[in-house]
Amino acid sequence: MTDNTKNFNRIWTLIQAEYPDAAPELHFSNTLQILVATILSAQCTDAQVNRVTDVLFKKYRSVEDFANADISDLEKDIYSTGFYRNKAKNIKKSAQIIISNFNSQVPNTMEDILTLPGVARKTANIVLARGHGVVEGIAVDTHVKRLSNLLGFTENNDPVKIEKDLMNLARKEDWEALSMTLILHGRRVCVARKPKCGVCVVSELCPSRYDNEQ
Repeated sequence: MTDNTKNFNRIWTLIQAEYPDAAPELHFSNTLQILVATILSAQCTDAQVNRVTDVLFKKYRSVEDFANADISDLEKDIYSTGFYRNKAKNIKKSAQIIISNFNSQVPNTMEDILTLPGVARKTANIVLARGHGVVEGIAVDTHVKRLSNLLGFTENNDPVKIEKDLMNLARKEDWEALSMTLILHGRRVCVARKPKCGVCVVSELCPSRYDNEQ
């Protein structure tokens, strides 16, 4: 993989201008909801998660509702997001832990939130930033991982190592925006199946552009 870190600032400036208001496309109105929605978003589109949570959040309105949920009912409620058994188990158990260990409040530190089942650093970063306004790192999902490699920002495949590489390149105040911006660019332009290099604003600076063009 070509080391293209020298062009990070130029690429970031260009791509940020394309998505000046990049934000999660998940719908939520409080910290508990962004936690649940982010857990559901694993291997599922945000659009589908939003369809599910539009109904789900009317049925389960509090952390107690999720903690006391009938697991079979919860599985049915989130079935269409995929991996519904694990997700239902993690959501219910997380709610119980939040009640017992955190006074019914979603934790606001990386150390604490990582104690919740089903919550790794990607989910933790999203919930902390969007739910609490606390920026501890960079959320690395499949889009961020793929684009970081294609753009030559990292040689790593492990999300934790990629996160560290990106944190070393970007200013802390840009960490959250960087993740959201790369996600949007990955969905709209640098799509996995056939990247649209011809309309990409950073194609001239991308070491992978010729590999992707047919």
